[in-house]
Amino acid sequence: MSSHIAAEAARRRTFAVISHPDAGKSTITEALALYGRAISSAGAVHGKGDRKGVVSDWMSMEQDRGISITSAALQFEYRGCVVNLLDTPGHADFSEDTYRVLTAVDAAVMLLDAAKGLEPQTLKLFEVCRARRIPVITFINKWDRPAKDALELIEEIETRIGIKPTPVTWPVGVGGEFRGVIERVGFGDRRDGSETDGRRAAGPQAPGMVRYERSPGGQQLAVAEYLDEAAAADLFGPDFERAREESELLTEVEADFDPKTFEAGQTTPTLFGAALVQFGVGQLLDLLVDIAPSPFAREDAAGSPRELETGFSGFVFKSQANMNASHRDQLAFIRVCSGKFERGMQVTQAQSGRTMSTKYAQTMFGASRDTVEEAWPGDIVGLVNATGLSVGDTIYTGKAVEYPPLPAFAPEHFGALQMHDTSKAKRFRRGIAQLDAEGVVQVLYSERRGEATPVLAAVGPLQFEVTVARLAAEFDVPATIDNLPYQLARLTDADGAARLRTAPGVEVFSRPRDGAFLVALPNKYRIQTIVNDHPGLVLEPLLAGGQG
Repeated sequence: MSSHIAAEAARRRTFAVISHPDAGKSTITEALALYGRAISSAGAVHGKGDRKGVVSDWMSMEQDRGISITSAALQFEYRGCVVNLLDTPGHADFSEDTYRVLTAVDAAVMLLDAAKGLEPQTLKLFEVCRARRIPVITFINKWDRPAKDALELIEEIETRIGIKPTPVTWPVGVGGEFRGVIERVGFGDRRDGSETDGRRAAGPQAPGMVRYERSPGGQQLAVAEYLDEAAAADLFGPDFERAREESELLTEVEADFDPKTFEAGQTTPTLFGAALVQFGVGQLLDLLVDIAPSPFAREDAAGSPRELETGFSGFVFKSQANMNASHRDQLAFIRVCSGKFERGMQVTQAQSGRTMSTKYAQTMFGASRDTVEEAWPGDIVGLVNATGLSVGDTIYTGKAVEYPPLPAFAPEHFGALQMHDTSKAKRFRRGIAQLDAEGVVQVLYSERRGEATPVLAAVGPLQFEVTVARLAAEFDVPATIDNLPYQLARLTDADGAARLRTAPGVEVFSRPRDGAFLVALPNKYRIQTIVNDHPGLVLEPLLAGGQG
């Protein structure tokens, strides 16, 4: 069995797609699924005519606004590998969801808008990947539109984030006049239908280029035709010559792909393309299969690795309710870390020590689901109505294990949630408890307001809009948010909570999720006066990206 587990793990590629808002994450997620033959045709982000919207944006609010609000999992097979693809929100207000997803993947695809280059959220996400030692592949998107100079983009990445881009494709034609790419590594001879096998070769490949042609309507795979050097020069003359010279320059400055520096997080293999019309997406999927790491032994909370062949283990990195109006249930997303998962097996929850059944287990494809009988390291499994599980919990069989806790973020926005129909108080409480368990917001209570008026704490104000929209849509409870004049919070103890209950300009909250006490303050200057007025007071920061 142990050799079978290792073989199945070696077939897995589990990665997240991350970027700044509007860089095209959901579009490229759909395009990857199209190349993986997991869907038969692509739709635009908003959907046009009879076209479906992107498969990963299942929430009505996402479809209305054309943005990703919550992460989504897709699984499909490609070239003998099982691809577990996680699409994530790009907006900074939902970064906590994105950061949790990054704990469950082995690699990341970072999208850059070719016209905008590195943006604030992109920089933050690169830093998170660096801190977590997650290898990053960069896809410079929207090259079919006006864009920055390609060499300028490469230099910007290296200068601003300190990671060296190693282009594996190089564009022929400037942004907005995209002709195709020079393949700077061996992508296998797909022209005769064969598949790449083994690790990708480094260094420049045979001269020539791959020419792209958009499919009618952009719903099917783009046409990719290989042109030898003579044909490329004849068709695209100056554009091809310039691209070839720039590609040679990259070799001279040692910007060729190196698997060792990629795995060490020192370089980022880089591709150019246009996800909406599927240009370059096939190369990206091939690259992921060839160089993205397969699952490896993960460290537990004590820093000891749990080998893949050890008994089953996994952790909850996300909880989501009501993904499908016909189900109206709760799904706990589990990253399988070791061993073999089998539906119906009895597992132990590390935090409580209690056992639970896994009878209702499913794989996800956006909002669609299928019953899963078995899963292996790297896979994402949804446990249905596992109400005893919370985000960050570990489950296992055999030898006990507990994985490190997931990051929790310091809130910067606070709002009092007002319910308008008291006859729906029971639904209101159930909805708030559900959204709190999912980590959509932190739910707090204070003596000043009472249990009928919970206070929501969030990283960004859009989280409040999501809460109000989901309460109305999923629980039929209309509510509004009254913004409060607080911008930061500190942890305190029971003694501190008692001492500060009547302090002016601050508010003390209890957090039922973990029994903690939080002090909300209007600004950092109020902290100093509070400390001066109350010697010995416990007042600890909630670390962004850390626990709290």
